[in-house]
Amino acid sequence: MNLSNGKTLAASGQNRNGTSGSWEDAGRVVKPSTPTRKPQPPKPENAVTIAVSSRVLFNMEPEQQYLKYQVEHENEPFSPGPAFSFVKALEAVNTRLRELYPQSEELFDVVLVTNNHAHVGLRLINTINHHHLFIERFCMTGGNSPIGYLKAYHTNLYLSADSAKVREALEEGIAAATMFTQEKMKEVSESQLRVAFDGDGVLFSDESERIFKAHGLDKFFEHEKAHENKPLDHGPLKGFLEALGKLQRKFFDKGLRMDCPIRTYLVTARSAASSGAPKGPMLEKIRPHIFFDDQMFHVEGAAELGTVACHVPYGIAQKVAKK
Repeated sequence: MNLSNGKTLAASGQNRNGTSGSWEDAGRVVKPSTPTRKPQPPKPENAVTIAVSSRVLFNMEPEQQYLKYQVEHENEPFSPGPAFSFVKALEAVNTRLRELYPQSEELFDVVLVTNNHAHVGLRLINTINHHHLFIERFCMTGGNSPIGYLKAYHTNLYLSADSAKVREALEEGIAAATMFTQEKMKEVSESQLRVAFDGDGVLFSDESERIFKAHGLDKFFEHEKAHENKPLDHGPLKGFLEALGKLQRKFFDKGLRMDCPIRTYLVTARSAASSGAPKGPMLEKIRPHIFFDDQMFHVEGAAELGTVACHVPYGIAQKVAKK
């Protein structure tokens, strides 16, 4: 298969303990040899769809460009990347949802997105099987923009190591964040999904952030006081939070408010320092699977203490950072 002609490849399949999957290119199909077994994935319009780049789900950067190496090591799995524990937690929530609502399609649905060669796709499928991940949707873009696919899948969140693609997704109204490979990652819960968000520029508009950057902390407090009864406009990840809330309510409806396997946190700070107080120590206590912030100061600080932190390149914070 030759990707140099700019073709977009798509793939679909099922896996875990007897999985089938395929990467398709102009009618030619390459398949692993294991039989199909798992139920069909939910329809995209019913699911909470998480699109994850192969480079953040697995650690594959050191060798991903060497096709010959990938073919020779086809049966050697990639090691887990920064998004791995997050995806495993999504699966744990799905298990609980299926127990409570056997016929419901309101589940997390993970789509693996990659621009690698199809032969690398075989290694990815083998890796998914090795780690017992339940991922049935694969999208190989051949280096093209993933936006069309993200829209077709009604994507609620896109995670990628490619900041340019993340910015493109945000510009198209798709919740997205840049994820980084980091040396230290704290152990996190295997049974409860924990997601932490910054406020301004992530869940909410950066209106308050603009006041703070332009006029300082005193004017910021004056503005907040004057507008305390007016809700902030939505930010780029508000829709994703709402999708999480929709699934949380399914547990609440069964009387499981205290035993809900989805927890969300708002972690925000404001001080006289231009970037605010450090959030890393608080996140170290919460131990979320993933944390979103629009300022690299907080992303880097969280990562240093072992939290998987993602950058949301949105709003005034990005303009200030470029100066």
